[in-house]
Amino acid sequence: QVQLVESGGGLVQPGGSLRLSCAASRSIFSINVMGWYRQAPGKQRELVAEVTSGGRTIYEDSMRGRFTISRDNAKNTVYLQMSNLLPEDTAVYSCYALFNAVPSWGQGTQVTVSS
Repeated sequence: QVQLVESGGGLVQPGGSLRLSCAASRSIFSINVMGWYRQAPGKQRELVAEVTSGGRTIYEDSMRGRFTISRDNAKNTVYLQMSNLLPEDTAVYSCYALFNAVPSWGQGTQVTVSS
């Protein structure tokens, strides 16, 4: 299993930007998939974005073009750059990793988009 620690959440105004970070407890070079999910109050958890060890990325449709996922293998960290944030982006954002078919989750970080 991989320990994951998220950071970078907070309060931002609509149209603003935030960058979330997810630091892993081990080298992410060989971690098959890393990504971000989010869960808003009263809603189901949904995929935000994923990046594979080969660099392939997947985005949920409503976030494509506004969010960018990237991984820095040297820092064992995955980032989620979020731009043009909307109030409906308010949620707890959680990092996950899939390593040897075993999923691991971080504790989550709150993102609130409000004026």
